[in-house]
Amino acid sequence: MITTDKLSCNILADLFVAHGIKDVVLSPGSRNSPLIVAIVRRNELRHHVVIDERSAAFIALGMAIESGCPVALVCTSGTALLNYAPAVAEAFYRGVPLIVISADRPEEWIDQDDSQTLWQQNALAPYVKRSCDLGAHLEFENGEWVCNRLINDALIEAVSGRKGPVHINVRLDAPLNRTAEFKAGESRVIRQLTPPFELATPEARRLGEKLASPKRVLIIIGFHQPDERLNRALMKLSALPNVVVMTESIANLHSPSFISRIDMTLRILSANDWKKLQPDVVITAGGALVSRHVKEWIRSMDKGVEHWHVGLSHVTVDCFKHLSLRIEMEAAVFLRQLASALQICKTPCDYSSEWHEIYRQATASHNEYVRNAPWCDLSAFSHIVSHIPRHWNLHLSNGTAVRYAQLMDCSRLHRSECNRGVSGIDGCTSTALGASVIYRGVTLLISGDMSFQYDIAALSSFLISPKFKMIVLCNGGGGIFRFISSTSDLPEMEEFLAVGTRLPLKDLAAGYGFAFFDASSSTELEKALAAFVAENRKPALLAVNTPPELSANVLKQYFERP
Repeated sequence: MITTDKLSCNILADLFVAHGIKDVVLSPGSRNSPLIVAIVRRNELRHHVVIDERSAAFIALGMAIESGCPVALVCTSGTALLNYAPAVAEAFYRGVPLIVISADRPEEWIDQDDSQTLWQQNALAPYVKRSCDLGAHLEFENGEWVCNRLINDALIEAVSGRKGPVHINVRLDAPLNRTAEFKAGESRVIRQLTPPFELATPEARRLGEKLASPKRVLIIIGFHQPDERLNRALMKLSALPNVVVMTESIANLHSPSFISRIDMTLRILSANDWKKLQPDVVITAGGALVSRHVKEWIRSMDKGVEHWHVGLSHVTVDCFKHLSLRIEMEAAVFLRQLASALQICKTPCDYSSEWHEIYRQATASHNEYVRNAPWCDLSAFSHIVSHIPRHWNLHLSNGTAVRYAQLMDCSRLHRSECNRGVSGIDGCTSTALGASVIYRGVTLLISGDMSFQYDIAALSSFLISPKFKMIVLCNGGGGIFRFISSTSDLPEMEEFLAVGTRLPLKDLAAGYGFAFFDASSSTELEKALAAFVAENRKPALLAVNTPPELSANVLKQYFERP
């Protein structure tokens, strides 16, 4: 085939295909033009053009989250690479395999006042599993071998153990527009075989004995991709009288036997309940927890409480200050083995029944409060979540949206996601947009107005389709700052934190080709939401206008009431 004459670029494209990478997000540039040529001339690779590199990286993140497969992204030299940093950090702490490819100048021109030159190798070092630097010239002994080995190594590392991003920096010298013949498909491919790992049966039984009734076991699952194996194991465990399973709204694990609304449930506990319901062992899996309440409760427990964390980790995670056992294996495999080991232990225990009675009471209290609440964020969010079609995927922005979701029944939703790796508000729209490219059904993003404004560049993407819908909670900007105690009473809060937004949403929707809907009351929301759901010719945007101060006060009272 005729392609670029840059051998490193052609080997890279060849190995993308060989390692099963399907999607590549490209941002225009001149220094990366040989990389673009090498990639777009391979019919096996789907390429997606996104101009803004920060948005491009989050779009790639969304694609990788939805597909479960590595996604590559390619930028030009200079500060373009630095714009990838927020999404790469999120991918690192979320365990998502991104393949970051940056074009670069030859090393001799760095720090020589040449255009678009800065030190790019290792620029993302704290947030990638592996970095490598490909030289501009491979015409030396072993040059092609080194290039091939480094690329193979990076692509293997991205999907090994705890998955995550890798960075390949590709130095390219002028001229950049030459072409040559290249025999595609002949690059050496290095593969890795990872046999399945399980605990030895005696070890599984030993751990099972440590958790046997009447020991009280609390299992908490943070953000997680849908996993039927894990769901089945947790259902089996939750049937035991001494085991309680709590799941967050973005854990994507559902059963009537789970406590699925943690903050709603913990809200009604009395001082006596906090002590009475203290577990003997806490087992966690999945990613970082949204719930501040459960973290603070467990941190305050007696020193004798044990914490076991299960999952493939890059570091020892001791969020609760009680860690006693780090189990470095897939949660679905470990908990399946643990469930089998525990089935024979059925000493009477009322730990589970006590929790489920509290959950029943908390649900009734929640429903009554929301039913009597005035028009505000809480009442609007409750109506929206209960009317999302089952086959839609839900994405939530950080701040207000994901915290309200913690209070709602999300068990009927197809899939729920939020960027909780580092919990930044940047890139929420782009991440949801990337997921919508992969998911065949509708992807809905519920965003706060400040988060929406932060990632407004995503609206200009060529990838937006009628499968993508957005609901923007317009509550004066930074609604979460009016609620949390660390900021709500500061005199500077309104001017410097909850600063409000100037979002001409109707004009933005028209400019970017979105169908527009809005609502400023319960009656209007019911009507607008029905039309919003029915829209299938264009992407759609629904603005939900709520009173800022009242919304914050209603939420405060939700947690403060007896």
